Amino acid sequence: MKIAVIGTGYVGLVQGACLADTGNDVVCMDIDRRKISLLRRGKIPIYEPGLEEVVRRNVKEGRLTFVTSLASAARKSDVIFLCLPTPPSDDGAADVTRVLQVTKRIRGLLNGHKIIVSKSTVPVGTVDRIRQLLRGAAYPVDVVSNPEFLKEGSALQDSMHPDRIVIGSRSPRAVEVLRELYEPFVRTGNPIVVMDERSAEMTKYAANCMLATKISFMNDLANLCDRLGVDIEMVRRGIASDPRIGKQFLFAGVGFGGSCFPKDVKALLKTGESAGYQLRLMRAVDQVNETQKRVLVAKLVEHFRGRVRGRRIAVWGLSFKPLTDDVREAPALVIIQDLLQMGAQVVVHDPAAMTTARKILGRRVKYCRNAYDAVKGADALVVVTEWNEFRRPDFVRLKKLMRHSAIFDGRNIFEPAEMSKMGFVYHGIGRRVEATGGSKE
Repeated sequence: MKIAVIGTGYVGLVQGACLADTGNDVVCMDIDRRKISLLRRGKIPIYEPGLEEVVRRNVKEGRLTFVTSLASAARKSDVIFLCLPTPPSDDGAADVTRVLQVTKRIRGLLNGHKIIVSKSTVPVGTVDRIRQLLRGAAYPVDVVSNPEFLKEGSALQDSMHPDRIVIGSRSPRAVEVLRELYEPFVRTGNPIVVMDERSAEMTKYAANCMLATKISFMNDLANLCDRLGVDIEMVRRGIASDPRIGKQFLFAGVGFGGSCFPKDVKALLKTGESAGYQLRLMRAVDQVNETQKRVLVAKLVEHFRGRVRGRRIAVWGLSFKPLTDDVREAPALVIIQDLLQMGAQVVVHDPAAMTTARKILGRRVKYCRNAYDAVKGADALVVVTEWNEFRRPDFVRLKKLMRHSAIFDGRNIFEPAEMSKMGFVYHGIGRRVEATGGSKE
C-alpha cells in the first residue's frame, strides 16, 4: 500500500518505520530539512530503542523515503496519516492549527480518492473540522480518527504488537483499508475496535487521563502514608493483585511528565469547560501532579533544616521516564529549577537526555558522563528517573564518593531497610523507614 506520513516527530517516525517494515511503500514528510537529511542517512533525531535499526533497514531497501515536499508525499499516496504536533495553547486547549493548515494544503493537492487519517491527539470534533475543510474537493476523501497509544521507550513493541487498534470511521471502505493495513500487527488476536470518529478522539484522552489518574491517586496516597507511618509499597502490593485495579501505573513517585499525560489532562479539562462541564476529578489529578513534582525538594529542605544554599546536590535522571531522551514536562526540571533558586550547586547525569536537557538548563548545572562522577563530593543524591543502571549501583563506592550520605529516592527504587543498614539517610515517597544510618548535615 502507498502511504504518506505527514510529520516525522515521535509518532510519525515510529508509524512510518513500522508500516514500511511490513512491506508498504511509505514516504514521510517534514518541513525540517535538517531532520529529513539526517533520516535519509538512516539516522534518527530522537532516542528510542531499536528505531534507528528499523529506519535504516527500510531506507536501504527502498520502502521508506523522506521528503520535504507535501505535494510529493500526498500525490504519491492512497492513505495519508497526519502525525502533526498539537501543543497546548495558553489556556490548556490542544492547538490544532498545524493539522488544519496541512489539511487545507492537501485539499489543493488531491489527484484521486484519498483516506486521510488523523493520528495526532486532537480534541473531540477535529475530524469533523477536517472533513468540513475538504468538503467540495475535486476528489472524494474519507477522514478517519486513528489515535496512537505508544509509550516512549517501547514504541516499536507497542506498534508491532499493539494492545488494540482504534479506528474511528463511518466509512466501510476506509475501515476495510485500515483493517488490511493493520492486519500484520494483530495476528495474535488483539482487537481492532471500530467506532465513530468523535468516540475515537475521546478514547485517546480517556485512556491517557485514566492512567494519569492512577498515578496521581498513588502519589496523593503516598503523601498521606508519609504522615501516618505507612509504607506505600506495601499498600501497592496489597491492592495491585485485585484484577479490578491491576498492577500498572500504581507506583508512587515525583509525578508524571512527557508530551502526553500533562497536555492531555489539561486539554480534556478545557474540553469540559467548553462543553459547560467541570471535570472535578481531572482537575484534582492535575493539581496533585503539579504539587508532587516538589515533594522531594520539600524533603531535602527539611533534611538540611533549610540550609540548602551552597550544597552540592547530585541528580540522577533528567528524562521524564527511562528509555527516552524526552524532557518535556519532566519532574527533574522542576526539581532542578527549585534547587538552583535556593542556591544549590546541581550536578546531573542521565544516560540519554543530557543533550535535550542542556537546551533548557544551559550552563546552570554541571553535566557528568557517568553516575559516579555526579555524586563525587555531593551532600545529597536525588534520584528522579528510574533508569535500570541506577537500580543496583555499587553502594559502597557511592557512600565513599559522597560528602554526606543522604539519598532522596523519587521513584522508590531502593529498599529503605537496606539503605539504612548501609549507613545512608534514606528519603523515599511514602516509604516507611524504621531506622536510618548516618546523620543529618
